[in-house]
Amino acid sequence: MVDQSTRTKLGNLESPLELCDEAGRVLGIFTPAADPAVYQGVDSPTSPEELRRREEQGGGRPLSEILADLEQKAN
Repeated sequence: MVDQSTRTKLGNLESPLELCDEAGRVLGIFTPAADPAVYQGVDSPTSPEELRRREEQGGGRPLSEILADLEQKAN
């Protein structure tokens, strides 16, 4: 829960903000909630039929496999 003082310090953020400690080390990134009104009237570039086809197709890889591949590429 965020108190009023912290909310005031954060202001009306529209983009992510890095939160740092006294030494300047990044503790985390705060991403403000998106206003749903921003997306009203915006159509997806992917048709409902294509989304349905992709869902029915299945496939993909387990997250553990993807992470292992990324670790290999980083080394």
